[in-house]
Amino acid sequence: MFLPYQLPAVDTAKVSQFENSAKETLEKLATTPIEELIPQIIEDIIRFGLKVLLALLIYFIGAWLIKKIRQMLRSIFAKRKTEKAIASFVESLTSIALMVILIIITVGTLGVNTTSLAALLAAGGMAIGMALSGTVQNFAGGIMLLVFKPFKAGDFIETENGYSGTVTDVNIVSTKLTTTDNRIIVIPNGSLSNGTINNFSMNTMRRVEWLVGVEYGTEAEHVKSVLKSIVDAEKRILYTATGAPAEPLIAVNALKDSAVEYLVRVWVKKEDYWDVFYDLNEVIYTTLPKNGIGFPFPQMDVHMKQN
Repeated sequence: MFLPYQLPAVDTAKVSQFENSAKETLEKLATTPIEELIPQIIEDIIRFGLKVLLALLIYFIGAWLIKKIRQMLRSIFAKRKTEKAIASFVESLTSIALMVILIIITVGTLGVNTTSLAALLAAGGMAIGMALSGTVQNFAGGIMLLVFKPFKAGDFIETENGYSGTVTDVNIVSTKLTTTDNRIIVIPNGSLSNGTINNFSMNTMRRVEWLVGVEYGTEAEHVKSVLKSIVDAEKRILYTATGAPAEPLIAVNALKDSAVEYLVRVWVKKEDYWDVFYDLNEVIYTTLPKNGIGFPFPQMDVHMKQN
C-alpha cells in the first residue's frame, strides 16, 4: 500500500518578499541612467576582484603551509623511525584535513556561505564512513599492529583462525603470510588485531615435545634410559648451561588404555625446531625396538561367557 506523498508547505511570505525585491531591483536598473550604472558596476568588479585576489593569496599561502607541515611530519617520523605505512597514512590524513579547511576558508573569503558547504562535507564524510566501516576497521587494526608490533616481517605466526605462516608484509589494511607449502594468505588487519596471535619467532628458543606410547610390562627405568640416550646424542638440544629455561624432561605422562605414554620435552633454537622434531621421531621409532621396547597396538579384552 502506497501512502500519498505530501509536498512541504511553501512560505508564501518569503516568495512574495523575493518577488518584490526583484521588481525593485529591475525598476532601479531601468530608471537609473547608464552614466551612474557604469561606476557602480566598475566598483563591484573591483570589489569582487579584490576578493578573488585575497582568496588566491590565502589559498597559495595555505598550500605552502600545508607543504611545510607535511615536510615537518616526514622529518619527525624519520627521526623516530616510524613505520612507513603509519607515517604515510598520518601524513595523507593530515594533508587532506588541512586542505578541506583551506578550501572552506578560501570559499568563505569570496562571500559564499560556508555553513551549508561544511554541513554537506560532514554528511558526505559520515556516509562514506558508514559505507566503508569494514575498511575503517582494517585501517584502525593496521595502525594498532604497526604501533604495538606484536610481530614483524619474517616472523612465523599462527592466528586465531588457524592460519599459520611467515609474515612477508604488514601494511595499513592487511597482512600477508606465506605458508609452509608456499601459499600466500592475505588477512584483514581488523580481524587480526582483535584475535589471538601466537608468535613463534618472538623468542630465540622453542620447546619440542614427543608423546611415546610403550607396551605395558616394559620397565619404566629401561624406557627412560633409552630415551635419555637418544636425547643425549642429539647435539642441537639445549641445556640450562647453554641458555635453555629447563633441562630435558623424560617422564611417564599417562596410563592409556593400550599403552604407557612417556613424555619427552626438550628445548632447541627456533630455527632447529622442525628438523629436531622430525629427526628424533625417526630415531625413537628405530631405536626403541632395538632395545626390546615395543610399540603397542590398540587392543581390547573380550570376556566370553559360556552357557
